[in-house]
Amino acid sequence: MNRKLEDIFKNAKNVDLILLLNTGNEDPNFLYLTEFESGLFENNILLTKRDRMELLTNSLEYETALKQKNKIMDVVNIKDSNEMSNMLKKEIEGKTIGLNMDFLPSRSLGIIKKFKPRRIVNISEAFAKARVIKDEVELKKMRIANSITKKAFKEIPKYFKEGITEKKIAARFNYLMAYNGSDKEAFDTIVSFGKNSALPHHFPDNTKLANNSIVLIDAGAKYKNYCADLTRTFFFKPDKTSTKYKKMSEIYETVYKAQQIGLEKAVEDEDGKDVHAAAAEFINTAHGGKYKGRFIHSLGHSIGIETHDPGASFSQQNVKLKKNMVISDEPGIYIVGFGGVRIEDDVLIGKKKSVFL
Repeated sequence: MNRKLEDIFKNAKNVDLILLLNTGNEDPNFLYLTEFESGLFENNILLTKRDRMELLTNSLEYETALKQKNKIMDVVNIKDSNEMSNMLKKEIEGKTIGLNMDFLPSRSLGIIKKFKPRRIVNISEAFAKARVIKDEVELKKMRIANSITKKAFKEIPKYFKEGITEKKIAARFNYLMAYNGSDKEAFDTIVSFGKNSALPHHFPDNTKLANNSIVLIDAGAKYKNYCADLTRTFFFKPDKTSTKYKKMSEIYETVYKAQQIGLEKAVEDEDGKDVHAAAAEFINTAHGGKYKGRFIHSLGHSIGIETHDPGASFSQQNVKLKKNMVISDEPGIYIVGFGGVRIEDDVLIGKKKSVFL
């Protein structure tokens, strides 16, 4: 836990105190620091100093917090709004306060200003820099999340049958992740049959599965707050003599090779934008360029407590890769009216060689 505080305050040097204010949702940085795995903590406040944390909570969450708190955390049961105001005035007045402005609603910012801080600093970037490098505890959780998701992918084909809907396969996949140990889904599971697979963010509907069709599933388990993000593409009862299958197979092999190119190039000190460019160039030139322009999204993004952890989309900005970052490697080819293929794995960045989690 001290490592996390040190990294954050290293990037927020002039801040006296960091306030993380939950609303109806938990700030992901609140989960990063507390490592709480249960409880809602709505409208709770975490006061973070360089060596201590103090959680201002209420009777609904007090006992839950006590069971989960670490050695450098104090938990205070705030009885009413007056007590909260007095506590905040004491802590904030005259100090330089760090706030996660990427999460905080403007209404909450207005409330904090009433307590007369000397200055308010946006520390969103400080958290982003700390969270992008995973320690061994975080990596263990992410490996388990990946393992759970891969088990579900291994088991799901037995439920494919002609006429089943995308919604039913999505529900079954979510059940399989839960059965294998997931706390919840990292994001809404995507299931796409046939032509729908050409839409990267298609939501499962009542489309029915037909023979000789693509089945694309993009899903991830969440385990102890940490996410997996994987995609697999299957062929259901393929007619290997058909033109359609031959085209599907060619697209799949092209995407698979592009993913391997991404994995080989994504190492420490490489620029993420260049990793994307290498995979995209392969797709654009393969088979005489027939799939040029069909790879329509970024090859990778950072993964952690959030499916899209702080960090840039690699196709759009320069992102220097560092050891122990975890990124996605997810090339795809999409042809509207026909279908699409995406293959995605989570990659642990190494010094000279990176590996799939």
